[in-house]
Amino acid sequence: MNYDALENSYCDSQIKRILGSIKKLTAKSIPAGRVVPDTDDMVLGTGRRLKMAVMFIDISGFSSRLSEEEREQRLILDALTVFFTEMIRIAEDYGGTVEKNTGDGLMAYFEDFGGTPKEFGAKRAVSCALTMMYTTERIINPFLKGLKRESISFRVAIDYGWVTISRLGAAKRFNTIVAIGTAANISSKMLSLAGPSEILIGESVRNELPLSWQTQWTEKLNVETGWIYRESGAMYPFYKYTGRWKMH
Repeated sequence: MNYDALENSYCDSQIKRILGSIKKLTAKSIPAGRVVPDTDDMVLGTGRRLKMAVMFIDISGFSSRLSEEEREQRLILDALTVFFTEMIRIAEDYGGTVEKNTGDGLMAYFEDFGGTPKEFGAKRAVSCALTMMYTTERIINPFLKGLKRESISFRVAIDYGWVTISRLGAAKRFNTIVAIGTAANISSKMLSLAGPSEILIGESVRNELPLSWQTQWTEKLNVETGWIYRESGAMYPFYKYTGRWKMH
């Protein structure tokens, strides 16, 4: 995987698999997403503490879409199926793990030294978000338009730090993987400040990015974030990441 650019060969493979997803839209039942990894390999109440980037994405204006009639629900389901199927695959391509599908969004984490080749989680998460944006705008939305489905825009929030991944729930009943840590809390709350097609990152993410990315493509937000550094008491700032992929 190339974390510094988006290559033609990758987009070609995406087009093929997105077409495969579209061909399945006539099926009677289409899952809107899936959860990875398999939770069976983690004992309830245990956890692993890892340094990672945590990403939340959320479809903009999802709750305002008309969804009363059967046809309206079908159109939304078709769009969600294509979108989430490809977003999950992109996250996995960048060595990420999708923890949950919230109906109109996803949460994924990118631990340090994951991916192929291995790389820090913050850079992989931002690169992943850029590919998600490019794919949605340049590939998925044109396909949806051709199928007379409404286009999709979404927002992204990413933070980075030590997080404990744990399996919670009841044995042999409902249980799931959760991420516990400040980075997960911050990225979840940060999402509410993002507008459509925006990528917001915490300062911990910014500090892990290549210097050229920091200086050219990040803008500090003039907002009270509600989070402070424990040692200094200084506010923990958020940034808008303004860079976007150009085809290589």
